[in-house]
Amino acid sequence: MDRIVRRVAQLYVGLALYGLGIALQVASGLGNDPWDVFHQGLSRRYGLSIGAWLILAGAVVMLLWIPLRQRPGIGTISNVIFVGVFADLFLWVLPSPSALPMKIAYLTVAVVMGGVATACYLGAGLGPGPRDGLMTGFAARSRFSIRLIRTTIEVTVLTLGWLLGGTVGVGTVAYALAIGPLTQLFLPRLTLTRAAEPVEAAGAPVPAAC
Repeated sequence: MDRIVRRVAQLYVGLALYGLGIALQVASGLGNDPWDVFHQGLSRRYGLSIGAWLILAGAVVMLLWIPLRQRPGIGTISNVIFVGVFADLFLWVLPSPSALPMKIAYLTVAVVMGGVATACYLGAGLGPGPRDGLMTGFAARSRFSIRLIRTTIEVTVLTLGWLLGGTVGVGTVAYALAIGPLTQLFLPRLTLTRAAEPVEAAGAPVPAAC
């Protein structure tokens, strides 16, 4: 029971940190991660908040799990709902930085927090995020590698987001380069396993955003 409580607690801490990381990166104005370029572009073009588009896009992505025969967990459902809620909450309370040093600080914390948050919710072992599941589902049912599928998906959403008016910049590149190594660094430390179950974080795929 204690282990289950800890896993659930770590899941929701991870989702809250993920929402905070998104809010910090968006508020920095230096470029969002590919999926949030897309969410911000939708927000700017069609209204609704970035968090609302996070939820809507996550729900649509989960529908794509059906033909891929992917099974969501409580972590998957929670990811769809709560990352967007937390992102909107923190965007509402965070001050918008105007000085470049503060923008850089926001971006730096956001990127590191993205790695910690991803390791938290993946390490809880209660289900991947909807975009992670889409990536691994395509890989399992095709002859293409996870790396190729992830790149194709993220380049597609990044391009669509940019065309819709989302912010692309140095932060986009920084996140793309750093999220894999940071997740790899934190995941072994935050993976909660059953007794006698080995941790195989080193072989885990690089997660997509959210």
